[in-house]
Amino acid sequence: MDRAREIWLVRHGETAWSRIGKHTGRSDIPLTEEGERQARAVGAYLGGRRFGQVLVSPLRRARHTCELAGYAPVARVVPELVEWDYGAYERRLTSEVRAEIPGWTIWTHGVPGGEAVDEVAARARRVMASVEAGEGDAVIFAHGHLLRVLAACWVGLPPAAGGLLSIGPGSVSVLGFETERRVVRRWNLQP
Repeated sequence: MDRAREIWLVRHGETAWSRIGKHTGRSDIPLTEEGERQARAVGAYLGGRRFGQVLVSPLRRARHTCELAGYAPVARVVPELVEWDYGAYERRLTSEVRAEIPGWTIWTHGVPGGEAVDEVAARARRVMASVEAGEGDAVIFAHGHLLRVLAACWVGLPPAAGGLLSIGPGSVSVLGFETERRVVRRWNLQP
């Protein structure tokens, strides 16, 4: 991969569940008005920048963010970009799960009936291999936990290290290189 290239990561805008911290994996819920505002702000921040690759999760909240940011006409839907499958913890708050399992985190305990962190990482790595095989800078419109795992894998950390990278709704982050080393260039920018 050309060491001058960058990979831009956009977390979808706010949803009713992200606003209150409810685990939203495969549930296909819409953006709130604030989420739509955030998506338009991402578009203004990107300023019509041209990308060689525009990839988007198939879930509505990511596709709508991509659309409002102005990139839907050139976007390619990538099934591997769906959010972590939270299994039995879908629609639940962390505090609710911790009432049953003290100290629980998605990063350390996993989820019954859902994906393990290594399964999410395998999907993220397939996406990154596709990006590396393509041309030019890329932008990816996807989800918080998936993008955190992707960034950890990009810099060579264990996938669970994504738990150390907070990323808010409607944020922009950039991965790239410093000489030959993969780095996080910018993280969790709020346009």
